[in-house]
Amino acid sequence: MSRIILSLFFFVILTKVGLAQRELIHAYPSKLGFDEDFINQKVDSIMEMGIDSLAFPGAQLLVAKNDTIIFHKAYGFHTYDSIQPVALNDMYDLASVTKISGPLPALIKLVDEGKLDLDKPFSTYWKPWKKRKDKKDLTLREILAHQAGLIPYIVFLQKVLRKNGKIKKRFVHLSSNKRFQGQVYDGLYINNRFERKMNRIINRSKVSGEKKYKYSGLTFLIFPSLIEQLTGTDYQTYLDENFYQPLGCHTLGYLPKENHYVNAIVPTEVDSLFRKTLVKGWVHDENASLKGGVSGNAGLFGTADDLAKLMLFYQNFGNVDGQQLISAKTVKEFTEVQYPENENRRGLGFDKPLLDNPELPLEEAYPSPLASPKSFGHSGFTGTFVWADPEKKLTFIFLSNRVYPSRDHRQLYGLNIRTALQDVFYQAEGL
Repeated sequence: MSRIILSLFFFVILTKVGLAQRELIHAYPSKLGFDEDFINQKVDSIMEMGIDSLAFPGAQLLVAKNDTIIFHKAYGFHTYDSIQPVALNDMYDLASVTKISGPLPALIKLVDEGKLDLDKPFSTYWKPWKKRKDKKDLTLREILAHQAGLIPYIVFLQKVLRKNGKIKKRFVHLSSNKRFQGQVYDGLYINNRFERKMNRIINRSKVSGEKKYKYSGLTFLIFPSLIEQLTGTDYQTYLDENFYQPLGCHTLGYLPKENHYVNAIVPTEVDSLFRKTLVKGWVHDENASLKGGVSGNAGLFGTADDLAKLMLFYQNFGNVDGQQLISAKTVKEFTEVQYPENENRRGLGFDKPLLDNPELPLEEAYPSPLASPKSFGHSGFTGTFVWADPEKKLTFIFLSNRVYPSRDHRQLYGLNIRTALQDVFYQAEGL
């Protein structure tokens, strides 16, 4: 009895400080109508093929049906030296999955509260754009659907490196002081004014007059500042208090080294240009690193379990354990195709299936041809992929470090591994 009382005492204490875990339910696939042998055989085969083909040194896959995890398995190792096996609680650099895991839930909530309007000019909120003729009328809806004509990416690393590859000391120091506070990597600190320089370059960047689908991550670099401006709260604090803590996502966040997690962190690339070492525990994306590791385009780290909690929150249209954190109507609007007439498949921030996906063969489909048109998700450059299907109640989390040791490793795409894995679970239901 005393042990039970003690356990309840610690549960109450943990709950009060916001650390009580929201545990996910686990069940065998067969309990929810899936062919378990089919799943194990197919997934094992695809993952082993991926490792043998050097698509990644290791990876893990988590799949949930309804709100129940029916599959979570790790394969391979952190690196090709085969020393540290992949574990289910490993933390990954999420790369562009950050976009729908960091700034996007905040933007959805701000739209829901009437603090942002999708169809007003973005310059209403981001004042520097009022002076830019080519940007002053762009709406947040166009921007989030990648329909605004913004250029895809700016390589800010070019601004801090000389032609001979050496770092410009006026931008990056080897030690911190009052003017160099943002940490880029172990022993590298960015000038506090560099973020303003990045914003200025984004504000002055070109815009195409042609309204068509063109993926751009530029505004995600400025969304954290916008969110702080509209909420009066530090960006990371806002995410923690409004999303990660209520969802029980206690590993999801920026700058994991500061939090001293017991979880192992999977490395990404051997950086030969800037950091001159294996990148581990610091964001891989150079633009996010130059913002001190906290950005809207990349920078989040997390486990498969925590990503599943977030994607289930989306799949259930803002509902968590019976509590509606954001109205279902607003979440649904963000997950719907916005400009199908322009052959643009995107939702607001979310990726969506190809518009003709059901008619395509597996090797051409994105994601699985069996994914419903209502499904949505996002991929990340480091080899991450998350997807939710509210119609078929399937949530799919794939985590890998395909950029190890180099981003030139592109077999993950060439072999269409994530599509093939996802297809297994659509096929296995009801077999």
